[in-house]
Amino acid sequence: MSQKTTVIAEAGVNHNGEIEMALELVDAAAEAGANVVKFQTFKATDLVSKSAQKADYQKRSADGDSQLDMLRKLELDAADHKKIIQHCQKRGIRFLSSPFDGSSLELLISEFGLRDIKLGSGELTNGPLLLDVARTGANVLLSTGMSSLSEVEEALGVLAFGMSTDASPRSRSDFLMSLTNQGAWTTLQQKVTLLHCTSDYPASPEDTNLAAMDTLKQAFGLAVGYSDHTVGNEISFAAVARGASVIEKHFTLDRSLPGPDHAASLEPDELRDLVQGIHKVEQAIGSCRKQPTEIELETRKVARKSLHAARNISKGQTLAAGDLSSLRPGDGVSPMEYWDLLTRPAEDDVEAGAKLP
Repeated sequence: MSQKTTVIAEAGVNHNGEIEMALELVDAAAEAGANVVKFQTFKATDLVSKSAQKADYQKRSADGDSQLDMLRKLELDAADHKKIIQHCQKRGIRFLSSPFDGSSLELLISEFGLRDIKLGSGELTNGPLLLDVARTGANVLLSTGMSSLSEVEEALGVLAFGMSTDASPRSRSDFLMSLTNQGAWTTLQQKVTLLHCTSDYPASPEDTNLAAMDTLKQAFGLAVGYSDHTVGNEISFAAVARGASVIEKHFTLDRSLPGPDHAASLEPDELRDLVQGIHKVEQAIGSCRKQPTEIELETRKVARKSLHAARNISKGQTLAAGDLSSLRPGDGVSPMEYWDLLTRPAEDDVEAGAKLP
């Protein structure tokens, strides 16, 4: 049975702060066949300080404003969110967003009733936000870019603590202690998906390290997916083949638009190719059983060989090596019987070139 991969079309901030463009992104994601379209929910002044510098990729693709000024232009308010969510419902695609602060989380959970929350890689060490997310009871997709395995473990400890108790943590050590509780792991397995990620835009294939997906799965026993920042779709296809249950990929209406994320994003036709390609990979994965398909049973009659007489054989004749040859088709005696037949008397007359009876 083939696996089912959730495809998240990451609109992010590629709406450039314009609600009409955001709605067009919803349309593009729905028409591409994505399962989910994801945005980002934040208040710029609650996200970055006045002194925060832009990341290198933001400097390459955005104007000369500070990070704070850049993000102010990309905010979506509550009314914008309502319009986007209603449009998602109209188009039959799930809405998802990444909160970057407590008030944004409250907006998504309390006002709009989201039961799934995506946290970006930058929030993996944001203990207070992790705890707040855990206490909402929401399912969590947690990106793990820029992190070590021990940092992922500690983040899971915060989530486990918040999902299992209303008590206030006394110290950082409480979070790792919560992971000694088997019940906490059961809850994490039910609610948390880890997304392997390389936090560069675009990320190079040599920095992708898809094998780390296996490490995350083996270390924590949770569902694992991949947030893809590489150019093109090939690495996403490889991640699905490796077992990713979720693929997240940035997309835009036009890569040439100004803004921090457009240049590393797919355009709508490429997003459609991603979805269709993932479905093909899912079909190709199949099951772990090694056995011939129905069509192969017919093909092997033609492609395999059976034993034939290399020269005329008389009934009762003791068979020798030169009497037999392996020829197509494969609907007769298997050549694997070759050694068992040698030195035995032939059971019938066989003309040269004919199959053994």
